[in-house]
Amino acid sequence: MSSNVIPLSRILSDSEYLAVDDFCGRHQGLENLPQIADFLLEKFSLALVLDSEIVSGYASDSSNLPARADALCRPDSDRQTAAILRAARAAKIPLTISGGRSNLTGSATAEGGIVLSTAKLDEIRIVIDPQQALVKSPVNIILEELRDKILADTGNRLYYPVDPTSRGDAWVGGTIACNASGFTPGEIGATRDWVAGLNIIMPDGLKIEAGRGQYVSENGEFILADGGFRKSWPVPTYVRPRVKNASGPFSSPDGKIDLIDMFIGSEGLFGLVTACTLKLAPSPETYIDLFFSLPDESSALSFYAYVEHELEGDFSVLSAFEYFGVNSLAYMDHKERLFYGDNQVAVYLQVPVEKNEYDREVEIWFNRLLDSGCGIDTEAVLLLDNEPKRRIFMESRHSMPANALEVIQQHGTYTIMTDAVVPPEHFAEFLDYIHAQLQSEAIDYLSFGHFGDCHLHFTLLPEKAKLERATELYDLFIAKAVALGGVYSGEHGTGKRKRKDFTILYSPDVIAQLKRCKAAIDPDFLINRGNVFMP
Repeated sequence: MSSNVIPLSRILSDSEYLAVDDFCGRHQGLENLPQIADFLLEKFSLALVLDSEIVSGYASDSSNLPARADALCRPDSDRQTAAILRAARAAKIPLTISGGRSNLTGSATAEGGIVLSTAKLDEIRIVIDPQQALVKSPVNIILEELRDKILADTGNRLYYPVDPTSRGDAWVGGTIACNASGFTPGEIGATRDWVAGLNIIMPDGLKIEAGRGQYVSENGEFILADGGFRKSWPVPTYVRPRVKNASGPFSSPDGKIDLIDMFIGSEGLFGLVTACTLKLAPSPETYIDLFFSLPDESSALSFYAYVEHELEGDFSVLSAFEYFGVNSLAYMDHKERLFYGDNQVAVYLQVPVEKNEYDREVEIWFNRLLDSGCGIDTEAVLLLDNEPKRRIFMESRHSMPANALEVIQQHGTYTIMTDAVVPPEHFAEFLDYIHAQLQSEAIDYLSFGHFGDCHLHFTLLPEKAKLERATELYDLFIAKAVALGGVYSGEHGTGKRKRKDFTILYSPDVIAQLKRCKAAIDPDFLINRGNVFMP
């Protein structure tokens, strides 16, 4: 039985919360950071680092946005985490939550104040429950390390299916913060579908432990209960486009949201997740890995339509449906071993199968390719059925960003990359629009991404003379995606880089809703200030 009343638990004693409120309330502002540092060290053995050389190393993330911070805190427990959150609140100092800092949107880029790094949080150990197909995990572990441990400890019987391209760099906490997704098409490919529980420390230093289905908002609100004190926490109720979506916090027009979903994809706006319980799935016995090249994009789109029909729209039976689109060929290593003849684009399919069905399923998929009527030559189809072949493919896949970076460095500019998703019925129109704009401006680019979700990344590589125009075109692409019923972000989130995109997708009323939601628990907009929207 769910409830919208959420009990808050106290990590510190009542007298400790009062002491933090009293001292930091009397020492507000950045100029009092030295005194606050002394207080936290004495009362909680918590070091607040003020050395600018050390602090600067934690202020930025992979977005390369300008960053600055005044202090760094690396708590090792819920107790220390509660103390620094409460202290920042009382002292009215902004605080940015930072994990692995692999994100591209600037959600962990500090713009002043304190950086709270989760690197040393070590109270939670990985606990795998094979019977319940669950794993409890800390947030400061690289996702791929967690996935490997689950496979090893369960004898390859269970696995965690979410597999973003950045899984070798991204921390588990970061994947929750932006609702990361990967190769698997559909909702089951995103983090949200696999989170069963969260431990959260709120901006006031109080704690929530929640399982999915335990707390669900009613009439558009939660009730936060701290002893005899009750406070309303409104939830967002705006309509979200029904496509793969990492564009801002979760919302529901009927006012019913599972508490877990308030935090997944919220980019740290509502509190700090310190631990999570994730669902596991039976590990496929093996996979069919197919790579095949096609003459052009129209052939690839015809193949997309064919597969959609064959699978009755259920792409989730695939574990990957990837596309290497226009100009990708020019940036790929090993292309002579992967592409056939004059073919210009390619598709990668991965199908989970049982070992005793492997040969039969391979035959079925080969016949599908040849029967699709999309110009697929038998010589263009590669079965990646051993490790050397798969390694060549993965090296080729990962070579594109590296080779693009080399070109952009020669230009002396920077890449501009889309993360937009549109509904399937408008996919071809969207692609044609972008190609036409870029080609008319003679701006170098390549396109690749998640075909099954109609989610391609157009990577623009402008020369200096065309950098301003490339930025203008990006804005046009986002406006076009929104006009077609899509979103600006399918997997990377909003952060600080894409705040403008959020305002293109959503009306001022939506921002007002999120501000009310934020203000109810963080009235001074201190935690992860500037993510998604400005205060």
